[in-house]
Amino acid sequence: MPSPITITDVQTILTEPANSRLIVVKILTSEPGLYGLGCATFTQRFRAVHTAIQEHLRPFLIGRDVDRIEETWQMAMVHSYWRNGPVLNNAISGADMALWDIKGKRAGMPLYQLLGGKCREAAACYAHADGKDEQEVEANVRRFMEQGYQYIRVQMGGYGGRASELHKPEGAPDGAYFDPRDYVRKALRAIEHVRRAVGPEVELLHDIHERLRPIDAVGFAKDVEPYKLFFLEDPLAPEDLEWFRNIRGQCATPIAMGELFNHPREWTPLIQDRLIDFIRMHVSQMGGITPARNVAAFANMYGIRTAWHGPGDVSPVGHAANLHLDLWAPNFGVQEWCRFPDLVYEMFPGTPEVRGGYMYPNDRPGLGIDVDEKLAAKHPCKDYVDRWTQTRTPDGTPVRP
Repeated sequence: MPSPITITDVQTILTEPANSRLIVVKILTSEPGLYGLGCATFTQRFRAVHTAIQEHLRPFLIGRDVDRIEETWQMAMVHSYWRNGPVLNNAISGADMALWDIKGKRAGMPLYQLLGGKCREAAACYAHADGKDEQEVEANVRRFMEQGYQYIRVQMGGYGGRASELHKPEGAPDGAYFDPRDYVRKALRAIEHVRRAVGPEVELLHDIHERLRPIDAVGFAKDVEPYKLFFLEDPLAPEDLEWFRNIRGQCATPIAMGELFNHPREWTPLIQDRLIDFIRMHVSQMGGITPARNVAAFANMYGIRTAWHGPGDVSPVGHAANLHLDLWAPNFGVQEWCRFPDLVYEMFPGTPEVRGGYMYPNDRPGLGIDVDEKLAAKHPCKDYVDRWTQTRTPDGTPVRP
């Protein structure tokens, strides 16, 4: 019986090619030339994840059999005793994706084949249309429609909007201010304008980004119902899950949730009680491909679709993992897409391509993606204190971003 292929080293690649600090895990093996890549991106705390990988996960992984993905994931999750937090989840996710990448390369198959094969040839994507006013939002929606997108997220002035005037107290501290009531009025006006302008055929989405108090989120979901959104994203924070029952009981607006979820007890009750319509976890935050595969299958039993988190602070490796899950899952809904610049495609050969609003695989073994480490090193991560997550309401109160 041949000796197993084992993990010989775990490396972390930190790079910032497009204003998001990305973390890529590279697992090297005892088979010459065989390695795997995974995404561990937690851009706001990238150094904490880097330390978790190099100082804690690396010694744990070296010497382990690359084939035993399930056992490795299970043991890694409990090895620290304290579990289900974003830093360690991202570290574990990077390793988990890299091991699936290795398994696909060993099999000579794309990852979706190992999951059970395709249910579709490509994954429908949605793009983000923003603007300073309704007319600019409409123009951006039409631009994406011309490119073939059938799913478009409508925002106006970013998350929470940009209030035209804020009545702040004297001495108010610096921060990313917004007015929740002003945001509600303007967002509803923008969605109404776009729906009337472009008609019913294009699917519109909107992201509250947990910016509202629960009772106001319930009201927003009711008020937006006539405009037939494909889904309303993150209307509530993970701390307010009990309020989903209020939304469900008062309107038929489809709900997507999960971007901030770390713990199975966050998504399990929402799925089994059918309180949401789409699950959209950040696959590296939830722990990788292994739990994402399980959650997709679980959600499928309850008629709930997938819509994995896919912004610019998911690395191209993470987007590749999303795509393989999308192609396989019978309950796929839609995939968020951030539209990377050319530099990212050069740095990460094999980054999924979107044509006519659909994301296509390249059919290379494993995740089908690589990284140019020399180019990545020319774009190191910068240290700075994020401003957009220092969110405040008009009187200066710190609130969730």
